[in-house]
Amino acid sequence: MSAPTHAERHGSSTLTPLDPDKLEVAPGIQHQGLQGWVPELASENEICEALEKAFDYRGDVTLTLKDGSKVEGYVFDRVAGASLATSFVRLIPKDSTQRLKISYTEIAALAFTGRDTAAGKSWEAWLRKYWKSKAKGEKNLGIQPESLE
Repeated sequence: MSAPTHAERHGSSTLTPLDPDKLEVAPGIQHQGLQGWVPELASENEICEALEKAFDYRGDVTLTLKDGSKVEGYVFDRVAGASLATSFVRLIPKDSTQRLKISYTEIAALAFTGRDTAAGKSWEAWLRKYWKSKAKGEKNLGIQPESLE
């Protein structure tokens, strides 16, 4: 007995030929250049949107808290609650391994201050570097990632 095909699983009674080129091509996404951006945090919606972008950002952000202190680090988690009071971000400070939990209500300002570590990186760039190394006759083709410093 063989496994059912995709069409059989979804109840299709007619099998039509599939074009593999159309199936394999997915639209790419273009990441916004957020590095250096300091968003307005005037409304509740703007705060939520900016912190959602901070979560997706692949670099450090600086949060200025309402008590005047600043925290720079990587936002690795966020929870969007029913209100700002029940929403928070979790951040690893730049010079520490501790994890901070900061309520949205404590945040006065946000700045995308760190370098976006994935900006400009692509599979094509890695592949070009790989083939260039191979053409030089290099044996160790396990190309190492660049330093984040």
